Formats: sequence, structure tokens, C-alpha cells
Amino acid sequence: MTPATWFVKLILAHLLTDFILQPRKWVDARNQKHFLPPYLYLHSGVTAAMALLLAGADYWRTALVILFSHIIIDGWKSYRPARVKYFLLDQAMHVLVIAGCWIMIFYHGNDFEPALQLIRDLRIPWKIITAAVFLTAPAGIFIGQLTRQWRDKISDAESLANAGKWIGIAERLIIFVFVLLNQFSAIGLLVAAKGIIRFNEKERQEIKTEYLVVGTLLSICLAVITGLLISY
Repeated sequence: MTPATWFVKLILAHLLTDFILQPRKWVDARNQKHFLPPYLYLHSGVTAAMALLLAGADYWRTALVILFSHIIIDGWKSYRPARVKYFLLDQAMHVLVIAGCWIMIFYHGNDFEPALQLIRDLRIPWKIITAAVFLTAPAGIFIGQLTRQWRDKISDAESLANAGKWIGIAERLIIFVFVLLNQFSAIGLLVAAKGIIRFNEKERQEIKTEYLVVGTLLSICLAVITGLLISY
């Protein structure tokens, strides 16, 4: 396993356990009782176990670092208000822990020459799998955080968000595939079709329209940017 593949696998483990395999009640319990609920430790254990499963048993020390750092970071975040900056800071700290382990394991002293081979060493299947996972629930949560200011002003925001969740996931994955296939004209047709279907109602609250437009544009941009990063 190359260092780059190891790094991507650890990022994949984080995406799976932090966004897909973590029930909402675990998050709510942690936000209410901070370090007290067992769900915090269960979630951290699941994250460490997934990292161990994907990276291999030889990296059990890394799994321990991820376990304890996850407890500390998530516990710290539970004291913070639900704002975008704390969400981004929380995710940045998790990625930095993984990056720190990566550097400590694979690089010593001034021997950072292999780091220049990062993109070239990446195996396409792992890149695509990790990108596809990111474009499902993680990207949806990220978009939800960025559009919170509009969503909080809409009376039926919760039902609207739930209805758009699976549409957004399917839309991002389709656009991602189109970018990988270099079919940008197909993306234009998809966006146009969605615009006709979704925004053809005569009467609609202005704030709801803004929420839908901003969410759609963010979703499309994330899918296109992710596809371009994987392609190039």
C-alpha cells in the first residue's frame, strides 16, 4: 500500500463513520450532555475500528490516536454553537490528525520527496470511491450548514430539506460521473431540466426560492469541483 492510498483510506474511514454511520441521536446526546453519553465513545470506537479495518492491523497505533483525538475533538465541539465555522474547524482538526499520523509513519526528517508523488500514487478506484462517498451525506451536511441562514427562516424547512436530500445526492453523483466522462454538455441539460421542474411554480416565498437556488448551486459546484480534482 502506497502512502497516498493509506491516506485516502483514512479519509474514507472518517467520511463513512462521521457522516453516514453516525445516527442523529448520537449527535444530539453529545450536544446535550457533552462527554457524558456513551454514544461519544461508541462513535469514536467505530471510527477507530473503521480506520483499522481499511488501513490494516499493523497501524493499530494510528487507530488509537484517532480514537482518543475523536473523543476530544467531538467533545470540544459539543460545547460550541451550531455554526458553520465550528463545523469546518471540527472537520479540519480530524483531517489534521490523519495527516499528522500519515507524516509520522511514512516520512522522517527532511525526506519529503515522496510527498510530491501523492497525486501520481493515488489509485483511481480509491479516489473515486472516496469522492463518491463525500458527495453523498457529507456534502449534503456541508451544504446544509452553509444554507442554514435561509433554512431557519422557512416554516416547512425540515420537510423541504428531507425531500431534497436524496435528490441532491443523486444529482451530485450524476454530475460527478459526467465530469469524469468529460460530458459537460450533459451537465447543462441536467441543470436546465431541474430548473424547469423545480422552479416553475408561480407563487413561491422569496426566501424559499433563495434557499433552493443557493442549495442547488452549491450542490452542483461541489460535484463539478470534486470531479475536476479527481480527473486532473
